[in-house]
Amino acid sequence: MPATPLPKAEIGILFYPRCQLSMAYGLTDMIAIAGQFSIDHGGQPLRVSRWEHQPDGGFARSHDTHPELGDATRPEIWLVPGRLTGIPDAQEAAPYARWLVDRHAQGATLASNCGGAFLLAATGLLSGRPATTHWWFADQFRTRFPDVKLDCDRIVIDDGDIITAGGLMAWTDLGLRLVDRLLGPTVMLDTAKFLLIDSAGREQKHFARFMPRLTHGDEAILKVQHWLAAREGKAISVGEMAAQVSMEERTFQRRFKAATAMTPIEYVQHLRITKAREHLEFTRRTVDQIAWSVGYEDAAAFRKLFHRLVGLSPGDYRSRFAAPTAQAA
Repeated sequence: MPATPLPKAEIGILFYPRCQLSMAYGLTDMIAIAGQFSIDHGGQPLRVSRWEHQPDGGFARSHDTHPELGDATRPEIWLVPGRLTGIPDAQEAAPYARWLVDRHAQGATLASNCGGAFLLAATGLLSGRPATTHWWFADQFRTRFPDVKLDCDRIVIDDGDIITAGGLMAWTDLGLRLVDRLLGPTVMLDTAKFLLIDSAGREQKHFARFMPRLTHGDEAILKVQHWLAAREGKAISVGEMAAQVSMEERTFQRRFKAATAMTPIEYVQHLRITKAREHLEFTRRTVDQIAWSVGYEDAAAFRKLFHRLVGLSPGDYRSRFAAPTAQAA
């Protein structure tokens, strides 16, 4: 019986307190499956090792898929999973950041999933570069790392030596990207089909919900935000918004943008599209009816805006996300 081929490459996963185990273990399983498909095609498998911080400040293997190799190999790719509760602060991130900087300097590729981007950004290596994380953490991330070009619309951003993936289950997209890179597209497609994963690529903005900034401390702007939420953004001009707080229009626009990171018009658009998504998910109203109900007389303009903000047409969005119990208008 022929011996199993030696691994073609190694992926090291950094374990830290309360990290996302489903990602770490799931990716390990995915790589094992991909490795078998690679062998079936006459290729080599991959090695996955898990690493934990030691009392002496270093890191050591806690487990891997080819223990018979001992420490004979080193990961070409280092991956940082996210965490379901609590973003690591600067002090907690420091030892992991130092380790990753050293590995990167030795030629390794760095990758993260979900909140793992916070540990990756703590290295300073993301400065001025594009990256993504879970859309839920976007504001926190921008506050801590304003020099990173954060794009939470995307599921995976592959910037060569650094790869970041979005929230939680985006590890499946990241895993397929790594398989494609290390074992080729044929093995990647075989793996995706076996695991029933869409290999065509997704975007976070299909799933992300508008989360307005409400903790900015500007009471006047907050009052307008609450007023807009009650009216669902319908038929409201910037002048009407400014009048709610007796503010000159130009001053209002400047303060609104500073507080919310959006212009008043952009903010209202997001409110309207959020309401439109609810109608598409839970009613059977036509797209034209929904456009009218959220404040758009021009259904074509509504469709164009919806696609720009959500990444899908209203019809495609309904096909993917409509509830089975959606009610007729």
